[in-house]
Order: sequence, then C-alpha cells, then structure tokens
Amino acid sequence: MTHLRKLRPFGLIATLAILFSACGSSGSKQSSEKSAEIPSLSLDIEKPQLTFGFIKLTDMAPLAIAKELGYFEDEGLFVTIEAQSNWKNVLDRVIDGELDGSHMLAGQPIAAQGGFGRQAQLVTAFSMDLNGNAITVSNAIWDKMKANVPTGADGKPAHPIKADALKPVIEEYKANGNVFKMGMVFPVSTHNYEIRYWLAAAGINPGMYTADNIQGQVDADVLLSVTPPPQMPATLEAGTIYGYCVGEPWNQQAVFKQIGVPVVTNYEIWKNNPEKVFVMTQEFIDKNPNTAVAVTKALIRAGKWLDDPKNRPEAVGILSMPDYVGADSVVIANSMTGTFEFEKGDKRSLPDFNVFYKYNATYPFYSDAVWFLTQMRRWGQIPEPKTDDWYLETAKKVYQPDIWMKAAKLLVEEGKIPASDIPKTDGFKTPTTDFIDGTLYDGKKPNEYLTQFAIGNKDI
Repeated sequence: MTHLRKLRPFGLIATLAILFSACGSSGSKQSSEKSAEIPSLSLDIEKPQLTFGFIKLTDMAPLAIAKELGYFEDEGLFVTIEAQSNWKNVLDRVIDGELDGSHMLAGQPIAAQGGFGRQAQLVTAFSMDLNGNAITVSNAIWDKMKANVPTGADGKPAHPIKADALKPVIEEYKANGNVFKMGMVFPVSTHNYEIRYWLAAAGINPGMYTADNIQGQVDADVLLSVTPPPQMPATLEAGTIYGYCVGEPWNQQAVFKQIGVPVVTNYEIWKNNPEKVFVMTQEFIDKNPNTAVAVTKALIRAGKWLDDPKNRPEAVGILSMPDYVGADSVVIANSMTGTFEFEKGDKRSLPDFNVFYKYNATYPFYSDAVWFLTQMRRWGQIPEPKTDDWYLETAKKVYQPDIWMKAAKLLVEEGKIPASDIPKTDGFKTPTTDFIDGTLYDGKKPNEYLTQFAIGNKDI
C-alpha cells in the first residue's frame, strides 16, 4: 500500500477538502511529518515483521493510521494488516499464532481467561477506543416505537431513547405468537452486553446462558443471535432480524439505505465506555517484549492523531479504502466527524461518538475488564459465583498497563505526548452512574454491583 506520508493521493485529499471544508483537513500531513522529525528512542526489536488482523469497522482506525502515517515504521516495525471474516476467526488466528496481534472485542481476551469459550492467555496493553456503537431497528419497528417516544421542543424524538419504547412492540409480537429477533456481533462482544443492558433496564429479559443453551436464550423476551458486522444491514433488510447492535459504519449504512433507524448509541447506554482492544498472546509478549512496547507506542500516537478534529476528514478517507473498512466515505464521515444521524435528516452533534485518545481512552483500566466479567456472570456465561478477588485477579492477567506505561513514558521522553497524558491511577476508574439506568458501578465491588439488577444472576 502506498505510504501516505511519502505520497498521498491528490484526488482523495482534494475530495475530502471539498466534502469536509467545515472541519478542515489541512495540516495533518504537516503534523505527521513534524512528529516524525523527532527520532524514536531505540528499542531492540525482536520481531520487526508483523501481521495484524482487524474487522471492517471504523474503530480499527488506530491500526490504519499507525500504518499509513508511518508510526509503525518509526518504531522499526514492518506491519501487514489483514481484514478478517468474523470475530471467531480473529480469536482463533491470534491464539494459533497466525496473527501476531489483532483489533479485538474487549470481551474476547477476558472470556479466554475467564472460562467462557476457547481458553488462552491473551493480553491487552492498549485500549483502541471509547463508544462507537449504536442500536438500530427496522423502519417498521421504529414506526411502532415512535409513538412511545417523547418529543423535545423541536418536535424531534428526545434522546436517549430507552427500551421502554420498544417493550410494547415486543409484547405485541409475543401476543400474536411471533418471536422478536435482534442481532449482535459475538457472544462476548460489547454489543451483546450493551443491547442486553439496554433491554433489561426496561424490564425486557434478553435471555440467559446455560450449559444446555449456549445461545443465551433461556427465558428470553427477545431472541439475540450473532451476525457479522458487515452483514447487519442486509440481514435487517431481509427481515431475518428486527434490530441490531453494531459498530460503525453499519448503523449509518442503515440510514443511508433507508432500511432502519438508530435509536440509541452506546455513549448513551454507558458514557465513554471501552470498546475494542488490541490483543497479543502472553507468549508473544514474553518472547518479544520490546516489540510489544514499540507496537503500543505507534498505536498511542495514532490515537492521539485521530482525536485532533482537523485530522478526522483525512482519517475518513483512509478508512474508506478497500484495504480497511471499504465503506463509502460519506457514510463513515456521518459518525467520525462529530455528528451522528438517527432518522434520515435527524443529524445531531455527537463529538464523542468516537474517542481514540481523550479521557485516557488508550489506557487499559482494570475496572473496564471487571465490568465485562460482571456481565459474563450476570448473563450466565460464567456459570458459578466468583469472589471480588477473582474478578480483579482475572482482570490483571489480561489487562497489562505496565506495557502501556513503558510505551507512554518513551513517547514523553521523545516529546511526542505530554507527561500530563499519563494517568495517575491504581488501574480503576472513579465509580460512576453514567449508565442509561443510573446504576452505580464500582470496579472494586463487582458482586455488590451485580445485586442491583432485577434481571440476571445476583450473587448475594
């Protein structure tokens, strides 16, 4: 692939300049070249030739940017990035050593350590982003829901839209003998836990996992099934499912195709929630510790570049390339440049829909890992009660901020990030009620957290 820093295609940049003149795309080349003038501190790279995987979603952006702006090369790394067909394939190829690392669902390495699904020692040293998902329903379902949604002073639906508006629709389907079906991308995906959280907050049972029902549909009011992200719009249009939770650009694609309406974002379900992570095996890190730090350095720089608003139009152009997300740049821009469109024409300002660096987004917090473990327990993927200590110990085996810290301190020494961007933390975020139902989450008290929910396992 042509190195954009060395030779950027004029047509792409010119087109973006016209499309996104309000945001402005000038200066990104200068900023990347300026940062490249500062030499990276030398690390003895054990494995310079690397192959990484990703799924075609906009939140793979740090990988694409680190590649295209030469941040990997600055660290002495020569990286190939390959699109993967689905999340199971991603997991298997990393575990089997076919990929050196990958863009991955935050829940995947945690489940691999926590006892659900294929087991392996996987490590997260870099959190790729915050937010970035939404729940979309078909036009027919939205027409039924809309009557239950209050309106604002402007006459438009008031957000956030809770699943209370969907509950009468589900009850109508059930009364008529019909099963209400929705999609998510993987059993241990953020999307699965977010759509479950949203539904359950309205008293809708999304189903439980048991040894005999690994689909998680026991006692379910809504049957959730797995659909790969790029296939979501077509599956919705075919009527196989009536709604789904997925990352971008596949919610905005439904708007552009006029087949569905996004009703709530995961920013509204859990403000500034963790989403994807970059994952390597413990074995790879043990053999290649300097390489792991170098990779993390390049990704941190990419995240910082991405969160400069003036760089987002250029990022859209890069992501629209066939080798990356491959969706229309206008569709990608709909959520990547500070806005998000719900109903056709109802475009709203949402500057934090995609966060790649702000709010310490790249730091792997233990409390994020603990939250995913609580959801695995809540819905039965972890079948037995666990102690609070077990949650923390499991989180620490997967999330390894020491690697991130080494990378960040080197970047500070090189003048590429300010020292103030390194969080002073014990690995736990401040307890928060920033959820759609206002429930308090304290990562140091996982069992106490679980007792607050009416639906799901409660270990009292």
